[in-house]
Amino acid sequence: MSLQAAIGVRLPGFDLDVELHVEPGEVLAVLGPNGAGKTTLLRSITGLTPLDRGRLVVDGTALDDPELDLFVPVDERPIGMVFQSYLLFDHLSAADNVAFGLRARGMKKAIANERSIDWLGRVGLAELANARPRDLSGGQAQRVALARALATEPRVLLLDEPLAALDVQTRREVRRDLRDHLASFDGMRLLVTHDPIDAYALANRVAILDEGRLVQSGTIAEVTAHPRSRYVAELVGTNLVSGIVEHGTMTTDSGARVVAADAPDGRSFAVIRPQAVVLSSAHAGASDGTASSARNTWPCTVSDIDILGDRARVSVVGVLPLTAEVTVESVESLGLRPGDDVQATVKATDIETYPA
Repeated sequence: MSLQAAIGVRLPGFDLDVELHVEPGEVLAVLGPNGAGKTTLLRSITGLTPLDRGRLVVDGTALDDPELDLFVPVDERPIGMVFQSYLLFDHLSAADNVAFGLRARGMKKAIANERSIDWLGRVGLAELANARPRDLSGGQAQRVALARALATEPRVLLLDEPLAALDVQTRREVRRDLRDHLASFDGMRLLVTHDPIDAYALANRVAILDEGRLVQSGTIAEVTAHPRSRYVAELVGTNLVSGIVEHGTMTTDSGARVVAADAPDGRSFAVIRPQAVVLSSAHAGASDGTASSARNTWPCTVSDIDILGDRARVSVVGVLPLTAEVTVESVESLGLRPGDDVQATVKATDIETYPA
């Protein structure tokens, strides 16, 4: 019971050749630069772009197999999709937009309308059932689009840049809501995004596409610690930690204390850019692992060093595992080797937090 995709598509000047799988209850985030093949991948899974080679299977049932001359039409596939611009029908109410997919699959109007209202209630928009898309905020429109996709009870849910159209503040709020809604869906979920923060917050694994090929995949920790190209390093080069914030200080599940400027109380995420992590010799000064009001310092041990041109990504382990990006010159001047004890320091003002 899973999504298994071997996608081969030839387009003018472009060739997509990707294999991936998604397990039930899992969120796979697909990242990559413009032109990497992300949109073609989604179109192939939905059936909008038939395969030239390969095979697409959902829960053991083949949906597209050119060798067997097998192709299941779009409207017969157990697949729901949330588009980047939501693609709500302006002339229909929120309820009618959600009911549209159900009616398109042959469901009677009364039953479709009843299910539509139920789904709007699940996403917290029951009171806006009669509102038109122009009367909805970006976050509300995104939830209507999600309800429309889920109302058909798909086995696979595809999300194409679902937060890209939102402003920064709204994106934080909707990201949290989206994570909760995705958790209630037990099918396979595939998220296309350009933002590594979305991947960190929403996905279990990531797959990196570039020029129509899968260049790296794995858990977020695996890809972050061992990028296979400078692009991947820049794309996923983010440390993300979570914990409970009280009075500006986060305590992680492992007991690490992280001071962040303007951090709201409650469970939160903290983003620490690798470039903001300063490494120094463990003998540079005493440290008990606590954080001052201005800076955070944690004792740790170097676990790995990856050289990428004139930069080095240094993975450290301890009460707060981190990846630091420093110059090769710094690595050489400190004489860093795996197993060395060091101190990792980050300014409180260099840490971004948002509610979990």
